[in-house]
Order: sequence, then structure tokens, then C-alpha cells
Amino acid sequence: MKVHGGIYRGGLIYRVMTQTQEKIYHIYAKDKCIMHSVREDEFSTTWKTLNILVGLMKTDYEAKDLTYEEVFVNKDIRLNSSY
Repeated sequence: MKVHGGIYRGGLIYRVMTQTQEKIYHIYAKDKCIMHSVREDEFSTTWKTLNILVGLMKTDYEAKDLTYEEVFVNKDIRLNSSY
């Protein structure tokens, strides 16, 4: 099976990153993006902290409302873009 940008093995799709790409994360509460472009080295701590905060604070959100999306971006575009 051919998979665009990845390898298919044993029913799973494995994404192959090139040296010019990096993985970032967008984090959502219900369908609203609450954090975008979280670097891979910061994601684990950020994700754990958000899950704890949602449980402690009185908000309209619960831990089950939190989701994330992995995004592969070109490093050159991210580093040279203006905001």
C-alpha cells in the first residue's frame, strides 16, 4: 500500500520526517485551538499540565475535551516566516 508521506506497516501508517521538517502540535479544547505550534520537546510537559489544570479549575472543559494534532512543517518556512 502506498501512503503519501509515510510508510504503511501492519495496519499502521508511520510518518517519515525529512531533515528539513519538524513536528509541532496544536492543542484543542472542544474544537477551539488553545495552543498552536507547540514544539515537540515542549509538548509532553504542556499536555500533562493542561490535563491537570482542566481537572483543577472550574471551567466548561474536562480532560476528555482536550485533543491535539501533530503537524509536520518545513523548518525553513517556520524560521523565516514573519508574524
